[in-house]
Amino acid sequence: MNAATRDDREHAPVVVWFRDDLRVADNPALRAAADSGRPVLCLYVWDVESEGVRPPGGAARWWLHHSLTALAEELDRLGARLTVRRGPAERVVADVLRDSGAGAVFWNRRYGGAERRIDEAIKTAARDGGLEAASFAASLLFEPWTIRTGAGTPFSVYTPFWRACLAAPPPRKPLPAPQELTAADPVDGESIDDLALLPTDPDWAGGLREAWEPGERSARRRLAAFLDEDVARYRDDRDAPGIDATSRLSPHLRWGELSPHQVWHATAEARDRANAEGASTFVSELGWREFAYHTLFAHPELATVNIHREYDSFPWPRLHPAALRAWHQGRTGIPLVDAGMRELWTTGTMHNRVRMVVASFLIKNLLIDWRRGEQWFWDTLVDADPASNPFNWQWVAGSGADAAPYFRVFNPELQRTKFDPHGDYVRRWVPEWDTAGYPEPIVDLAETRRAALAAFDAVKKAR
Repeated sequence: MNAATRDDREHAPVVVWFRDDLRVADNPALRAAADSGRPVLCLYVWDVESEGVRPPGGAARWWLHHSLTALAEELDRLGARLTVRRGPAERVVADVLRDSGAGAVFWNRRYGGAERRIDEAIKTAARDGGLEAASFAASLLFEPWTIRTGAGTPFSVYTPFWRACLAAPPPRKPLPAPQELTAADPVDGESIDDLALLPTDPDWAGGLREAWEPGERSARRRLAAFLDEDVARYRDDRDAPGIDATSRLSPHLRWGELSPHQVWHATAEARDRANAEGASTFVSELGWREFAYHTLFAHPELATVNIHREYDSFPWPRLHPAALRAWHQGRTGIPLVDAGMRELWTTGTMHNRVRMVVASFLIKNLLIDWRRGEQWFWDTLVDADPASNPFNWQWVAGSGADAAPYFRVFNPELQRTKFDPHGDYVRRWVPEWDTAGYPEPIVDLAETRRAALAAFDAVKKAR
């Protein structure tokens, strides 16, 4: 990486490598580059080739296309342009540093195992070549190595973890967006369209377009609307899928169109004019996201390997493809499960309470390995991220950090009568419910619950 050969390296460009931080406000890497006074080259690398890097699923790719488009427009407004390249990040970043004559490369940190290895390799190679390489904290409120138990180990239970977070120095305040950027000389790149992230044959994204507006500006508007209109009732209404009471910020956070620091401080400012209990409950959901990422940092194989390894011996029966297909399509004959799965397919999201129910049904009523459900969510959720998605699936399965006890089996009928008592949510997504056209349940809930408990009990006794 002998990219910067000019004598005055202080004036050589800075490459800002964007990843899951597709915003210009509260972007520490971009801010540092702007404050340096040097020309800035903004880079996005579409890397689906590096070993261990998990490519986004179909719904997430749709979001990424539009988020990158919005970012390019924001950078253009500031005087810069977004360079897009594809290929293994180690090679592509090295090529861009060479082609641009850059003297530095900045980025915001990632926390997956493969991503950390790539970032460290790029940092080492850049410094060995005489360049400046720096990474910044942007995606979490608390860095994983700063929140530890008294024994110096990662937390495995949420409540003491979040208590330790709240006892730590408060998260920094958000950084303002640069007023303007000095663009580096352009280098070759591709268009966002060239990445072919959008579905075309067929175009199944109509429901996504109707439900969402990706991009940083949309994210800020959504946060402001939620804090003005909904946060006061968040604690009481967030579990009711038929009520529009959740923040709908998860995909904006997943793609970094908002930072958790922006959400934390905006919510703190809203406490005076909102129900403090609702605001506190909402902030605790940021804590759950933090816990998932800290768990990923400690367990890089979170998407494929049980945290509690005794679950490796769970006797998953032979897969019945018809049952899995019925679950995918929302045709199980269980109204709340079917409503959730159809909401997911149409909009790329699902109410959080219903996510737990459909996951429990797959694992503990159909006795299908949690990894198959995690993979389906990875492909169909616009907010699927490498931490929260597998973390929550392992939580439901009982194999993860602070997991639900193995004997907790969400009864989807009881959940429906409790949280959707008038059937508003179910009828929206399953209009044929309570008609002759609606199928009988594909399994008996009571019988399959007993079978699941027996299998999980055998695992517990084998410890």
